Amino acid sequence: MRVLLHAPSVHIGGGVILLLKLLSVPIQQFDWMQLDRRLKNCSRLPVGVIIHFVKRSFRGRLAAEWRLYRQCRRDDVVLCFHGLPPLLPLKGRSVVFIQNRLLIEHTSLAGYPFFVRVRLIVERLWSRWFQQRCSRYIVQTPSMAASLQRWLKRDVPISVAPFAPAPLPVSDMTTQKGEFDFVYVASGEAHKNHEKLLEAWRLLNNVGHKPSLALTLDENSNPDLAEFIKKFSAAHELDIVNLGVMSRAEVFALYRTAGAMIYPSTSESFGLPLVEASQTGLPVLASELDFVRDVIEPTETFDPESPVSIARAVKRFLNAVEPPVEIGTAEGFFMEVLR
Repeated sequence: MRVLLHAPSVHIGGGVILLLKLLSVPIQQFDWMQLDRRLKNCSRLPVGVIIHFVKRSFRGRLAAEWRLYRQCRRDDVVLCFHGLPPLLPLKGRSVVFIQNRLLIEHTSLAGYPFFVRVRLIVERLWSRWFQQRCSRYIVQTPSMAASLQRWLKRDVPISVAPFAPAPLPVSDMTTQKGEFDFVYVASGEAHKNHEKLLEAWRLLNNVGHKPSLALTLDENSNPDLAEFIKKFSAAHELDIVNLGVMSRAEVFALYRTAGAMIYPSTSESFGLPLVEASQTGLPVLASELDFVRDVIEPTETFDPESPVSIARAVKRFLNAVEPPVEIGTAEGFFMEVLR
């Protein structure tokens, strides 16, 4: 039996961190792999294994599917690490590792750029039309398994098998606790919810709270959002800084300089930064959603769709609790009418 790895589009974020961790396991026995071409110069790829690097294009992806079809034998196991079933019927068994909730949930794509929406729509259709090609699914959390079970149109085994790299050691000489009050380690997709987080910071500023916030947004991939953050922060005099893309070692150093992680994302299959922050002992303020409590016990939670709720969670964490509204009387209400 051979084990084939098919990961033609995994190249950034938590997906590539998990992929490289899997490739570093001593007992792994991948006999053949297809990886995103943007990983070609990665020094952590295994040696002695046949690797095909897939171009970032529609034609490149189709060629990769055809190559996989030609390569796969009857006794092979294929791990589809990119979350999509094979396009063509394979002779061997296909195991699909799903890391993206957007593929199996009816989440609105309104906030995504046009070409991203088109890609996600195509991948949603691909996932549904070719699910019969899959022998088994693997996810990382119970809530993801429940979503997948509701989505499936046939009886397919689902395994819950979470894993994450160990936290990186960071020298105490390189960090200083308290450099930032809060950090949000996230890319710029719409579900990361940066705009509502900024609005919450504006509300905090309006009542005299000015916590510092560090972001890790890629300005090249998300120029419009990065520019909006700059202008919004300047207009409202908010203490927000975007540190840009960081290496994993730099991220762990950032965790050790912060007072807390804030995580207003509305949809995650795993949420690796939540796990990493928890591993370092960093308090976490996060959305009150299933994916959060799948992996950590947050210090404070909030409604991610409400900037007011986010701001109130921050104030609770800062011991600046907002008193509830005082309940009056009908007489007082009537006097207000006459005032």
